[in-house]
Amino acid sequence: MLKKILATLGAATMALFPLSACGGDSDGVTTLKINEVTHSVFYAPLYLADSLGYFEEEGLKIELTNGGGADAVMAAVLSGDADIGFCGPEAALYVNLGGSGDPPTVFGLLTQRDGSFLVSRKQEPNFEWTDLKGKEILAGRKGGVPAMTFEYVLKEHDFTEQEINLNFDVAFNLMTGAFEAGTADYCTMFEPTASEYQAAGKGYIVAAVGEAGGEVPYTAFSAKKSWIKKNTDEMKGFLRAMLKAVKYAQEKTPEEIAPSLVSHFPSTSVESLAASIKSYQGIDAWKTDMAMTEASFERLQDIIASAGELQKRGDFATLVDNSYVKDVYKNL
Repeated sequence: MLKKILATLGAATMALFPLSACGGDSDGVTTLKINEVTHSVFYAPLYLADSLGYFEEEGLKIELTNGGGADAVMAAVLSGDADIGFCGPEAALYVNLGGSGDPPTVFGLLTQRDGSFLVSRKQEPNFEWTDLKGKEILAGRKGGVPAMTFEYVLKEHDFTEQEINLNFDVAFNLMTGAFEAGTADYCTMFEPTASEYQAAGKGYIVAAVGEAGGEVPYTAFSAKKSWIKKNTDEMKGFLRAMLKAVKYAQEKTPEEIAPSLVSHFPSTSVESLAASIKSYQGIDAWKTDMAMTEASFERLQDIIASAGELQKRGDFATLVDNSYVKDVYKNL
């Protein structure tokens, strides 16, 4: 995984002009460049913090780009093309294990469960995980947390290595298209894609992977240590806005939340957005205090090791710094 990140970094460095860290605009507003792993209602609090004006209250504006994968997100952070990376913490872990003079630090956790839903080609009202034996599943790229978490769930349901048939050949952002074209028997999808796919009669949601997989640090915010040191006030302002948005997403009804997401999902109906929010509220997707626990970090490493992608375990204190978010949360 580290080699892939470094290869992506090299390509990004050749293709892009170097960009400075967060920049102050003429009106006194600071722009934060954030690279997200994918665009999904799973990350609703990030978009709510923007549309509800919470970032603006902190004198911040976000410039959001889609990395299309954790390796690309981390490459953007390492190159300086992004101030903050938003992806699975495993990407930062791999870089830390590989050695870096300016390693990425995880400073806030947004999602605490897998956010994907298992979609079948047929209705299965009595679906059991054992039904997947002998079936082909599109669950993400090899080494990515979605695929590794799914594999871990199967093993917890007593699947042997020979009984697990995951297709790793399709890129994450191309899986739905491949599934619709006839590849595999099942496909994992994030919201709002899963609900829209089902509403269109193309498939049926049969299980929530996050519900089966339990608590795991799934998507987090990270930045280089040097950036955090230079931009601590901006980072704390970012966390304040995010914590307010998490609270809003947890306490308001899906119908109240959905209209505030339309600007970030202009081609998705309000009804579909509300259905997606209901799904994520139902699995307790968002971490209230945004602080990663050491126990959940060790479980993440268990999942990665079980998939054969971790040769050496990382140190929680080296990778994660909860001090900023704990301070902000305490003073909200």
